[in-house]
Amino acid sequence: MIDELRKIGLSDLEARCYLVLHEEPKISGYEVAKKVSVSRTNVYAALRSLTDKGMCRVIESEPVLYDAVPIEQLVRLLQSEFEQTTRSLLEQLHSPPRTSPSFYSWQGDKAIKTAIRRLVSNADKSIVVDIWSEDVHWVEGPLVEAEKRGLAVTLISIGECHTCLKNVLVHKRSDEWKNVGARKFSILCDTRSALLGSFGKELKPTVLETDHPSLIELLQNTFYHDVIMEQIERDFSKELADKYGNHYERIIDSYRKYL
Repeated sequence: MIDELRKIGLSDLEARCYLVLHEEPKISGYEVAKKVSVSRTNVYAALRSLTDKGMCRVIESEPVLYDAVPIEQLVRLLQSEFEQTTRSLLEQLHSPPRTSPSFYSWQGDKAIKTAIRRLVSNADKSIVVDIWSEDVHWVEGPLVEAEKRGLAVTLISIGECHTCLKNVLVHKRSDEWKNVGARKFSILCDTRSALLGSFGKELKPTVLETDHPSLIELLQNTFYHDVIMEQIERDFSKELADKYGNHYERIIDSYRKYL
């Protein structure tokens, strides 16, 4: 809970003080200081800051008592202020026209998670994710939220995975896949923006963000191929295995030198 309160602009001590007041309203600064085990000077400074931010109310008495603004009221206030701020930004700042497709690189867990959340939250109609089952946790939360917003979400999992997402296609793995060092993934949003990258023990997490038409089309074609093959394998799995091998070895073997 401390982390969530820090995300809305509270310091660590302010968050701790707010939680104390939330659990036990109308207490003195001295009592707050005892509960958070911090000097009264610092606690009183934190309480003043909370009051200035509209998150704490003062009861003039002897001694002075403090009371947390109910979290429901606080959340509505923050939502209202955020909406006003975003409207102002959208009215005053306009994105310059794009002259050419762009490529951006993101490195590190935090930056990648933020990029994933941003692209997914800005999708309007559809999201297609192609990812190894070990890495589904990177995308599952934002995708579940997208489904709740009514978007068409398709997860293509390389290997069996357990997820609450509704539309999941699973690719079976052959034994050769056990030695793969880099686990690639891609996210395609509204056929207009994409993330591509790889995870693996020997790799520093890095992803590429792009709106380049060629890469968008490549991901679209890959998705079409996956959907078609999924249905064909579902309908004719035995016939395909008998003719081409369980993992299409009789087709692939002649092309090994290119792979």
